[in-house]
Amino acid sequence: MLLALCLRCRDSGIGMTKEQLLENLGTIARSGTKRFMEMMKEAKSAGENNLIGQFGVGFYSAFLVADRVTVVTKSAEEDKQWIWSAAAGSHKFTIKEDESTSLIRGTRIVLHCKEDADELIDPVMLSRLIKQYSQFISFPIKLYSAKKEPVKVVDDEATKRKQEAEDKKAAEESREKTTVEPVMKTEYTDSWDWRTENENKPIWVRNPKDVSDETYNEFFKTTFSEFLDPLAHQHFNVEGTIEFSGILYIPGMAPFDQQQMQAAKSRNIKLYVKRVFISDEFDDNLMPRYLSFIKGVVDSSDLPLNVSREILQESRITRLIRKQLVKRSIDMISDLASVEGGEDYRTFWENFGRNIKIGVIEDTENRDKLAKLVRFYSSAATEEGKLVSLDEYITRMKDGQKAIYYMAADNLDVARSAPFVEKLISKGYEVLYLIDPVDEAMVTNLATYDKRDLVDVSKEGLNLSDNEEDAKKTEEVTKEFAAVVDFLKKSLGERVEAVKVSDRLTDSPCALVTSKFGWSANMERIMKGQAFGDQRTMEYMKGRKIMEINPDSDIIKGLKTLVAEKDEDRARDLADLLFETSLLTSGFAVDSPRDYAGKVFTLMKIALGYDGSAESAPAAESAAPAAEAPKATETPKKTKKAKSTVIEPEVVDPNDPWGGNNKA
Repeated sequence: MLLALCLRCRDSGIGMTKEQLLENLGTIARSGTKRFMEMMKEAKSAGENNLIGQFGVGFYSAFLVADRVTVVTKSAEEDKQWIWSAAAGSHKFTIKEDESTSLIRGTRIVLHCKEDADELIDPVMLSRLIKQYSQFISFPIKLYSAKKEPVKVVDDEATKRKQEAEDKKAAEESREKTTVEPVMKTEYTDSWDWRTENENKPIWVRNPKDVSDETYNEFFKTTFSEFLDPLAHQHFNVEGTIEFSGILYIPGMAPFDQQQMQAAKSRNIKLYVKRVFISDEFDDNLMPRYLSFIKGVVDSSDLPLNVSREILQESRITRLIRKQLVKRSIDMISDLASVEGGEDYRTFWENFGRNIKIGVIEDTENRDKLAKLVRFYSSAATEEGKLVSLDEYITRMKDGQKAIYYMAADNLDVARSAPFVEKLISKGYEVLYLIDPVDEAMVTNLATYDKRDLVDVSKEGLNLSDNEEDAKKTEEVTKEFAAVVDFLKKSLGERVEAVKVSDRLTDSPCALVTSKFGWSANMERIMKGQAFGDQRTMEYMKGRKIMEINPDSDIIKGLKTLVAEKDEDRARDLADLLFETSLLTSGFAVDSPRDYAGKVFTLMKIALGYDGSAESAPAAESAAPAAEAPKATETPKKTKKAKSTVIEPEVVDPNDPWGGNNKA
């Protein structure tokens, strides 16, 4: 049983003498001694925590899984071979000379494992641990393990059938029987041998000029279990106050689980110290959250082997490594974006574009660099689905244009058909369409780009007057429609903050813009969809609605006529319908969809030539008291079915858009 639970590790190093055994393996055995406390104080005062890796400290962790540990060693300095042995829970150990000369030089450690630690003697488990933590160690690590080897053996059954067939054929042909060749088959047997487990070489220590793209891609696939080639990679070596090297990759596709990219702990950066794997679980100590999709390896010689989360958070070395990783990641993405053709960057943007947008929000230090990488849909795009950068937008700006205009909406079709962009596009201004939920938050945090403000065209304060003549004309139109503006404000009351004459509309009769410092309609819709949204914040951040009317619209001109004729009832109904319709076209939701639908249905009947008043009689009868209903014993009288009255069309004054002389 003991033999079955033994794990043997052997090296061909320098070995130890008896004095070295006492010094190295006897220190922790006298736990609490003055010497050990002095070592701890010296290490702490020197700022060194690197005790792991010093033989005699990590060595005693072997007793966590072993009942007894035996060390056989032979030093290169003497001919004697020594055996050190100790049991778990004992404060004693023994050292004696080994009469055997099985070692030429080096050390052999035998762990007599506990029964519940039998998984450590499983070759598969050992192989996984070696490859995880020591696959890039410079010297070979061999494991005695089994491997399935194909062996050719005789298939007796098949050979027998073949011989019988040959005998039968020989009898039919009246000839002597012959012995057939034996039929062979392949069987797999376990072949036990020493096999090297760390065959992968650390390519980050080589000169980048000596490493081919195929080698980089193969290393990426092997290390991170990927099946697609990376979109880009960057191999770097940093020298100076600290030294470290590494390779960063942009994966060929995003993970199937998008939440994985925003996980609290990313496992995409593997940290090595002197080629020994330390960890791949970090918060944002090595990479910020928005760059969590970047995969790579980092090897530092300045960090201690027993690096912990606290050391990572407090270490100046870690902060310098993080700064370099962020800088080189952004440079790698920028290089990818600058490649002519841009197909690889388009693939990158489809997979990781949202991460860059989050970076614009969170990383104020690199915001300007990240803003250059952002892509948008545009009203000036020559191809369907083509994305443009802010730099491209600036190159197409009109003379005298001082701002970058954008429209945030639920999807591309809604953004294109929004009333806010009508005049802008007709005047030749380019408008960026923001259709990702994070877009508006990103642009709000960015605020300016290349000394140009980013302006939301759905908010107040947009001025499209190109010259003094346009401004004067706008002022005259405002005076002309002052009565309409006053009537709408009085009719709509607190539903709107103000009513103004617009210079941003061409086709739509009106639109609802929001105040400059409140949420837009799109942001309000997004925030309403949050599972843990704060209602108090919603009320505070809602943008004040301002109605802008189009003086060139026939509907607004007709409303002006009704106001002038003091037909307030019809004008008020029209104002309500205009407000509720503009809620929809401006991206808001109507308060009562049923009431709004009823108004639309009434308009449909009028358009079809039916008199809506004829249907009021049946409605009034249905609302009569139940006491007037016929008794059950009485025979109900037949009532005549109300007929709809068809109104014959007649010619009216063409200058009167609302048919003021044809009142029902």
